[in-house]
This record gives sequence, C-alpha cells and structure tokens, in this order.
Amino acid sequence: MNAIFWILRYIKGSPGKCLIYENKGHTQIVGYPNADWENLPIVRRFTSEYCLFVEGNLISYKSKKQNVVARSSAEVEYKVMTLVTCEVVWLNQLLKELQFEKIRP
Repeated sequence: MNAIFWILRYIKGSPGKCLIYENKGHTQIVGYPNADWENLPIVRRFTSEYCLFVEGNLISYKSKKQNVVARSSAEVEYKVMTLVTCEVVWLNQLLKELQFEKIRP
C-alpha cells in the first residue's frame, strides 16, 4: 500500500509528465538485468543494474554496488536475475491490484 501512495505523490508532484499506455489487450512487463563483476582478488564485489518497462515505458531502474562477495561472473548474473525476478513479481502484483488485465511478464 505504501508503494501506491509513493506513486500517487510522484504523479501529483509531476504535472505535465505522463506515461501513455495503449490498449493492446494485455500489459507486458519487460526487464533488462546487467551485472558488473570486479574481478580483483581482494574485492570481488559486483554492481547490479536493472530496468523494467511496462508497455515500453521505463517505470523502474536500479544500480547498486552489492555488499556480498561473488566467486564467479555466473554467480553474479544469477543474483542479478534473481533481483529482477523479484521486482517483476512485485510489479505484477501491483498491476493486478490496480486492475490491469492480462499481464504478461
């Protein structure tokens, strides 16, 4: 519920800006993950980045240097895909609460 209030506050504070959603009979969510792994023997931390689009409109993005240590680039990619999947599931539930129909992740 806090997310809805945050979105409404943003919309209220941004007059003249809008997202346009065409009625295509479905709502498509697309996520693009990216990871950058510092292959240094001491550090081995990674930066996770992702952006999410609903019907071609960017609605969420994040870039964060993670506090955990990764042993391989495959592990890093897996962790970032997990973060994006969690975000897509959350967004899917939000759109269902807002009564969007036929959501396709």
